[in-house]
Amino acid sequence: MKKIIFTSLMLSSYVVAATLSPVQENSLIIYNSNVGLVHEKRDLSLRKNDTSINYEDVASSINTDSVNISIDPSVTLFSQQYRYDKLTQAKLLDAHIGKKVEVRRLKNRNEFQIISATLLSHNGSQAIVKTLDYKIITVQSKDIQFDTIPSELITKPSLVWNINASKDLDTSLELDYLIKNITFKSDYILNLNEKTSSLNGWISINNRSGKAFKNTTLSLLAGDLNRAPQQNIRLYKARAVSVMADAPQVAHKAFEGYHFYTIPFKVNLANNEKTQIKFLSQDNIPTTKNYEATLNNPLYLMGERKSDVLQYVSLEKLTMALPKGIIRTYGTLEGKKVLLGETNISHTPKDTPIKLKLGTNFDLKVKQTLLKRDDTKERFDVSVKYTLANHSDEPKQVTLFIPFNKNSDSHVTTKEKYRFTKGNLVTFTLTIPANETKEFQVNFKSKR
Repeated sequence: MKKIIFTSLMLSSYVVAATLSPVQENSLIIYNSNVGLVHEKRDLSLRKNDTSINYEDVASSINTDSVNISIDPSVTLFSQQYRYDKLTQAKLLDAHIGKKVEVRRLKNRNEFQIISATLLSHNGSQAIVKTLDYKIITVQSKDIQFDTIPSELITKPSLVWNINASKDLDTSLELDYLIKNITFKSDYILNLNEKTSSLNGWISINNRSGKAFKNTTLSLLAGDLNRAPQQNIRLYKARAVSVMADAPQVAHKAFEGYHFYTIPFKVNLANNEKTQIKFLSQDNIPTTKNYEATLNNPLYLMGERKSDVLQYVSLEKLTMALPKGIIRTYGTLEGKKVLLGETNISHTPKDTPIKLKLGTNFDLKVKQTLLKRDDTKERFDVSVKYTLANHSDEPKQVTLFIPFNKNSDSHVTTKEKYRFTKGNLVTFTLTIPANETKEFQVNFKSKR
C-alpha cells in the first residue's frame, strides 16, 4: 500500500466509475482542541481505465489538506476535489441543460397538462425548452419537473480522486482526515461523605462536524495539542441525547505526554447532537475539609477589616489521571443531594492531590484590627488583633494566610504557633469551638 498526503486541492474533470462498498471499519479520535481524526476503510472495485473514485459521506468540516489515503500501488492518483452540491433549483436546471424534462402547465382553470421537452437554457426564474414537436417556448422554471438527480451532482460531502487504473482490481481503500467542530469536555460528579468521597467522570461530546458517525470506535486524546492557527468556526445549535449510564470502564493509556481514552463499545454520534459517556469512577477517596482566609499585609493595614472564610475539600490518592474539566461537589442533606460548589481543574496526573474550592462559609468570619503602629523611617512596627468567629454548631479548624516580608531582620511575635508557607505567608491554623470567638494578637516588624 502507498500513502499519499494531499497538501493542496487540485481541480480537474472526472467520471465516476469505481465502486466503493459501505464503510467496513471506522474509528474517530477527538482532541481537546476542537479537532477530530477520522479513519475509515472500504472495499474498492476498480476496472481498467477507470478515471475517478467518488468517496461519499465525508464530514462537511473536513480539512482537505490533511487527507491521507492508502491504496494499492498500481493505482495512480493525479488530483483531488472536495465536492458537495447542495441541491437548489438553479443547480438542477444547470445539470439538465440538453436533457429531457417535463413541464407542468395550466391547461384551464382546473386542469394541468404535462409537456415533454428538452431544456435549452434558463436565467433562474424562466427557462427555454424545445418540445417534442420542435417548438421553442419560454416557461416558468418552477413548472419544470425532474425525474432524477443527475450523476454529476454530488449531494453528499465527497472526495473525488482523478486516477489511472492500469488493471482490474478488487482491493481496499483506507482514509484518514482531520475534521473541525467536534469537541469533548470532561465533567465530574463528586459525592462528598464525612471523610471520603466518590468521583464519577463523564465525557460530553459535541458533534457539529457535518457528519454522523455510526457504530464507530471512539477514542479521546486529553492534553493541549499544539496546532497551527485555525479559521473561525461557525457554531450550530446542538441538541442533547440521553446519557449512557453504567457503561464498561473506559480503557486509558498515557501516550507521548497525552492521555488516551478508548470507549470499550461502539458509539453512534449524530450530527448536531451532544452525547455523554461515563468514563471513570473511583470510590472511597480520602477527603479532608479545609477552611481558609487570606488576609491583608499587616504593614499596610489601616483601621479594621473583615474577611470571609472560604471552604475547600482536598482529595488524596486519586488513582486516575483527570482531563481538564469541571468538578461539581454534592453533599447529602436529609436524603437529598445538595450542590456545594463547582471547580475548574486543569489536566491532572494520577496520584496528584486536588484542592476544590466550594465557596464562602456562611458561619465563619475573620476580623483584622490595627491596634498600634510604632513605625520609624527605617522600620515598620505594627500590632494587629485577629478575631475569628464560629457561628456554627460544630468546631471548625481555620487556616489564616497573612502576607509578610520574610527576610533576616523581620520579626513576628505572638503567643500562637505559626509557620511560613509558600515563601512569605505567615500561616496560622486554629481550632474554633462551636458558637465561640477566638482572639489573638501579633506584632510584625520589618525593615522598610
